[in-house]
Amino acid sequence: MVHIGNIIKKQFDNQGCSVSWFAKQLCCDRTNIYSIFKRESIDTALLEKISIILNHDFFKYYSENINIGEK
Repeated sequence: MVHIGNIIKKQFDNQGCSVSWFAKQLCCDRTNIYSIFKRESIDTALLEKISIILNHDFFKYYSENINIGEK
């Protein structure tokens, strides 16, 4: 199971961004950023926005876990 908030937080930390900067990019409060880091799942539109802002494909973590055709 993917815990997307942890993955976003790790990528965020690797890039050395500030929470204030990230909140400004997402047009939200700093508290919302900490909430995102705790989420196990996330809306796809928000994930797309985060992927663009952090220049990282977060959708790949979901597709890696899909086993199509395997039963």
